[in-house]
Amino acid sequence: MDFKKIKLYHYPATRSSRVKWALYETVGDNFEEEVVSLYEGEQYTPEYMQINPNHSVPALEITFANGDKKHMLESSAMVSFLAEAFPEKNLTPTAQFSSERADYHQMLMFAASPIDMMLWQIRVHEHVLGPDEKDQQTAQRYRHKFQTEVEPQLIKRLQAHDFICGNTFTAADIVMGHCVMWGKMYGMCEDEAFSSYLSHLSKRAAFLQAYADAGKFDPVPPKGAKPSGLFTG
Repeated sequence: MDFKKIKLYHYPATRSSRVKWALYETVGDNFEEEVVSLYEGEQYTPEYMQINPNHSVPALEITFANGDKKHMLESSAMVSFLAEAFPEKNLTPTAQFSSERADYHQMLMFAASPIDMMLWQIRVHEHVLGPDEKDQQTAQRYRHKFQTEVEPQLIKRLQAHDFICGNTFTAADIVMGHCVMWGKMYGMCEDEAFSSYLSHLSKRAAFLQAYADAGKFDPVPPKGAKPSGLFTG
């Protein structure tokens, strides 16, 4: 991909870390990063809302070689786009129409959509919402679904292979790996298969670079956090 500049709007350990990882895998450190302080409410400022009207991270600003500028707002779309834009990095199966590529897309989207949704509902109802808005029944429903329906599928794959789509690392692991870490943060994904999986992922230099700031993330918003009252889901 021929580009002039790439800029990532980021907050540690959130979905933007997926994109940061994909960037380190594809363009190295040839990108800019701006931290959006979520607990300070910076995602709701008029300036940031012009970039991302969904008031969330990540946002990826790409200035192409011809001067065109594009804002991408969905983390998994960014990961997929970068993987496709740099085929020499071997983040996708080579064959365009194959069982391997079908499985790759299936697992990338499985992580990006239903798994992410379950984890988000757990986080929202256990930590993000105020006490009068939290619904523990919703959190428990998705915990149960995740642990009884999702985890067995992933464990079966990870007991058979090092990575989610076999023994070769792909961009699907960037999204799935983040989801597994997210699950562990909430007391799930405790099977040894998940620990082994994360051990394989953590051997990649791009992973270590992307998550070097993860220790700055606290899942519990501080008291008086500015997004209170602005959060819409």
